[in-house]
Amino acid sequence: MQKTKKVISRRSFTKLSTKAVASIPLMGLGNTLYPTAPKLKNEIEVSIFSKHLQFLDYSGMASAAAEIGFDGLDLTVRPKGHVLPERVADDLPKAVESIKKYGMKPKMMTTNVWDIKDLTNKMVLETASKLGFTFYRTGWLSYPEDRTIPQSQAIYAQQAKDLGQLNQDLGLIGCYQNHAGNHVGAPIWDLPSILEATNNEYFGVQYDIRHAVVEGGSSWELGLRQIKPFIKSIVIKDFLWGKNNGAWKPVNVPLGQGVIDFPYYFSLLKKYGINVPMSLHLEYDLGGAEHGNRKITISKEEVFKRMKNDLKFLRETWRQAP
Repeated sequence: MQKTKKVISRRSFTKLSTKAVASIPLMGLGNTLYPTAPKLKNEIEVSIFSKHLQFLDYSGMASAAAEIGFDGLDLTVRPKGHVLPERVADDLPKAVESIKKYGMKPKMMTTNVWDIKDLTNKMVLETASKLGFTFYRTGWLSYPEDRTIPQSQAIYAQQAKDLGQLNQDLGLIGCYQNHAGNHVGAPIWDLPSILEATNNEYFGVQYDIRHAVVEGGSSWELGLRQIKPFIKSIVIKDFLWGKNNGAWKPVNVPLGQGVIDFPYYFSLLKKYGINVPMSLHLEYDLGGAEHGNRKITISKEEVFKRMKNDLKFLRETWRQAP
């Protein structure tokens, strides 16, 4: 096969034939198939999770994201989100219009999509595809008590395979987030048995280091090594362990103030050649914005200040990581 340049534009990439793309070994290349991800070692692409801007309308959220310095928005398209799934055909174009107005492109969104037999789920993905989105986060899964974990994994593997096929048809990349608690993917080690049923080009993981450390403790690095071929996007946030009513629980904090060793984590991502779109989450006290509240109890200027501080830490720490 003729060698191509390391950096490929989106337009050039889409002109590659399906046959040529299919001939590339997916598992061994990690994320090199995705021209939408930044390729320079010390440059990252960071979107703000729009959950934290739901006290603003579409124009306000886009304006704030651009002014703070984000590359884009990880738009909530789900129940209680910026865009409600049942109104996606009417409202998502309006949100995209505002995003473009402030010099950004629609790329990431967070959904509750999983079962493509659901017509609303299909409408969300079809509308997003037409409007230029590339990445989306799926809904979470659990392990019901009335069947074994292997039985659930077999069911979810087939559903993921079906979803991945739809993604391929629409030109989307679906990402399942590892989330602490009684969720599929919380221990990381259970995900490959599901993901291996999919086409790794169009379906993978939105890797969340905060939840990985909560569940994996000091073994999170092993989970990262196992899941790295499937990582398509990344969530960034930090936490400390603290007591709540006598019980030890994770307490969310600004970046750099918690237990996450970001310099080492970023050095591993660079080592593995993982540079994919990042979604910044701020789940510590933002006067209610951390929960996606429509009304907040602190000034929006203070919310923006805290977002800017986290973004600055993120970019500087990435650049300095070896």
